[in-house]
Formats: sequence, C-alpha cells, structure tokens
Amino acid sequence: MSKQLVSRLLGMFRSRTQVGADKFGNRYFTRVEEVDGVMEEKRWVEFKGSDQDQTTVQVEWICWLNGQRKKAPTPEELAELEARRERYSKKKEEEEKKTGVRPVKTVGKFESPNLKSSIPQFPDTSLDQRKGHDDVSRSKDGNDTEDATVDTDRSSEPTGTGATFKPGTWQPPT
Repeated sequence: MSKQLVSRLLGMFRSRTQVGADKFGNRYFTRVEEVDGVMEEKRWVEFKGSDQDQTTVQVEWICWLNGQRKKAPTPEELAELEARRERYSKKKEEEEKKTGVRPVKTVGKFESPNLKSSIPQFPDTSLDQRKGHDDVSRSKDGNDTEDATVDTDRSSEPTGTGATFKPGTWQPPT
C-alpha cells in the first residue's frame, strides 16, 4: 500500500465520531468528508463480533443510516420504543387468549382457495344451458354423440334482447 492510502485510511478512522450503540452491541459512526467538492456526511455501523448479523439493526438505526432521520436515536428514545413494543405484544397476546384466535402463519407452499362458494348460482339456468356446447353424451352402443338439444340451440351470431343491438359497435361507458 502506498503511504498516501495508509494516511488517508488512518485519517478517516481518526475523524469518525461514534454516534451511539444499540442493545446488541453494534456501534454507529459518522464522519463528514468532501466528495466532488461537496461536504457529505457518511454513516455506518460496526457490528459486534464477527457475525455481522444485519437483522440485529433496529428500525430507528436503519432510518438514521439511510438518512431518513437527521439525528441518531437517543438511548432514552430506544428504551421508550422498546417498552412500547413490549406493551403492544402483551396486549396482542391477551387479545388472542381472550378471543381464542391466533394469526395463521404459513410456511412453504400455500393451498389453493376453495372457490366453490364464490361461483354465482343462477336458479333460472336450465340443465341444457349449464351443460355447455362441448359436453358429449354416450349412446347405448358406446359411441360418442353430441346432445341434439344443445346442437340446435347453438348459434355463431351474438344474441341480445335489445332492439338496437349492433354487433361490433359496443364501447365502454365513459
């Protein structure tokens, strides 16, 4: 390594300021440096131990690291938020015990929903209309023959009840 790089790295570590620490022992730092003629604040975290488990970074610190907060969270603020979270989780547990309903947590593949209850039921629909035009019935000799009643009702032209119906002229309402 060149002497300039070493002195620059040492200068960066000397000019850093520890802003705070969290309950997991992670430490948070900041420094101001010049980038393209503009002074910018750099923020970072140094994890406790060699794990560097990023899931241990609390939401308040994540917001500070990303620049969504101007000031770092104070120990008092973090303690208050932790107490609030505990009160909320206890309240939620009590509600679950009272109602007997626990939220369902699923892992892995999901089952497909039962859509039979959402299929609309039409009481006026006749059996022939429900069968559809592709249904086939079996004759006594085992050959496949199309149902004659469905065949006579089939039409390639659109049908309508209005006297002013003209195929191909429909436009969506505005």
